Amino acid sequence: MKASSGVKRLSRLALQRRRRGLVELLPPVEETLRGSLVERYLTCGNPACKCARGERHGPVWYLTVTLGPGRTTGGIVAAEQLGQVRCWIDNYHKVKEHLEKISEINRELLRRSRKQTKKA
Repeated sequence: MKASSGVKRLSRLALQRRRRGLVELLPPVEETLRGSLVERYLTCGNPACKCARGERHGPVWYLTVTLGPGRTTGGIVAAEQLGQVRCWIDNYHKVKEHLEKISEINRELLRRSRKQTKKA
């Protein structure tokens, strides 16, 4: 939520209500996963296999997670887990987005409380 989204124009009560509403929209935190799904098609190395002629095996889905500069981890995601993993990744992005909005509201509330303290 950028300052241009009107946070500064809302009343304190409206900001508190918006914050409470965002909290209620948070997906279950235990159903979140940071990472990316990558679709891959593989060759097995058998010269007699169809993949040696360009018809690769797949798709195989990988979950990749960046741990830091030059450090990535991940693993294969089973086809029956694909929907769940996609949902968890979507939930992660929603949590992150809502937390940013909540933080913006809290910064504005703090700014206002500092102003009130200076006036008093």
